[in-house]
Amino acid sequence: MTAAAIVRSTAAPVALVVQRHAEEAALLCNQRFFLVASGHTRLHHLRRLDDRLAAHLDGLAVARDAGSRACDEALASAGRGEVFAALALALENRDLPRIVRLLAVAELLPEVREAAALAGGWASGGSLRGIAKDMLDSPHAFRRAVAIAACDFHMVDPGHALHTGIADADLALRAQALRAAGECARRDLAAACLGALQDEDAGCRFWAARSAVLLGERHKPVHALHDATLLPGTLHGRLAQSLLFKLATPAQAAPLLEELLDRPAHARDAVRCAGTVGDARLMPWLISRMDDPALSRLAGEAFSTITGLDLAWLDMELRPPEDIESRPGDAPEGDDVAMDEDDGLPWPDPGKIGDWWGANGYRFQPGERYFMGAAPSWGHCMGVLRQGFQRQRMAAAEYLCLLRPGSKLFPVAAPAWRQQRWLVHWPDE
Repeated sequence: MTAAAIVRSTAAPVALVVQRHAEEAALLCNQRFFLVASGHTRLHHLRRLDDRLAAHLDGLAVARDAGSRACDEALASAGRGEVFAALALALENRDLPRIVRLLAVAELLPEVREAAALAGGWASGGSLRGIAKDMLDSPHAFRRAVAIAACDFHMVDPGHALHTGIADADLALRAQALRAAGECARRDLAAACLGALQDEDAGCRFWAARSAVLLGERHKPVHALHDATLLPGTLHGRLAQSLLFKLATPAQAAPLLEELLDRPAHARDAVRCAGTVGDARLMPWLISRMDDPALSRLAGEAFSTITGLDLAWLDMELRPPEDIESRPGDAPEGDDVAMDEDDGLPWPDPGKIGDWWGANGYRFQPGERYFMGAAPSWGHCMGVLRQGFQRQRMAAAEYLCLLRPGSKLFPVAAPAWRQQRWLVHWPDE
């Protein structure tokens, strides 16, 4: 066999391996978007997925030009995972022309923009050195928005870019800057956030209200949050409900819950918010919702959010009904198929849970707020941040900001190894 023939015989398997790295990186990225917002994933589960994802990205980096070509070929579908893998590799390689081209692709496709932000958040600080500053100073609004989001993932203050971004005419940049103002604890921008409560865009009004609350404001933002809660099935609506019902006392929350219950489209929101309110007086109603297949798992999660019980671990779950399908379609075709919010949650056993509550409910004082079995406190929420499921960790991160306004919002969607490193040094008291 000639030397050329030997090269040809060995090149094909290598190309297939590199192609597999690109495919697996995209697939794992898509899974990650679901897991970071799921009710059944803990930090160590996320770490396992992130380690696998990092290994495939390392394989692409080692392949050099072949890795970049494999990512380019995968971009034919231009899904979130493919854009993430290609941009994460370009940032690792500090390949400026490729970074610019991929950001242009992401700007044209709104459904993959969050993948571009994740790629910036995934990249190491060394890879971003210089590049992030150039993006923050760029005349292109989208590049500045991605750089601000990346800084947020790294818990790094984007500096003056937030001030100029809040006043920018570009909608996406304005929303990202308003969001980051609160998450990065920029108390000097509280007044700007309050001013943005009059923004013409509902999304910007929401992020302005959320950031103002995280920065310590407790009056003017509440009306904007309440308006956002009436948008069923939207990210802004769910986040607004979560924050508003954390701010409200159980007594203040009662009419808000009644308002949700009067609207059939908000049945799931009412169950979710009952878990946030954490009042023992809501328990009989929550347990009764467990008989409704459409609400059962969500009601079980709300019960766990209040009591801190792991229903699966304590064998308080039932076998899934045979005739139940995921609410959104979960066909494998397409990256952006909406996943079922309840996917992975246990099916609660109302009988066992009712018995447990009958024997232990006396430990929960009516009219008080309980989060994971105790009143929200800094030390308790830090424990949830370390050990809880992702949606519980999100709630704990928000509580920490509400307990100490001006604290940075812990990014529970950041790479797991970075979160674990931060948590070692995060103050417990």
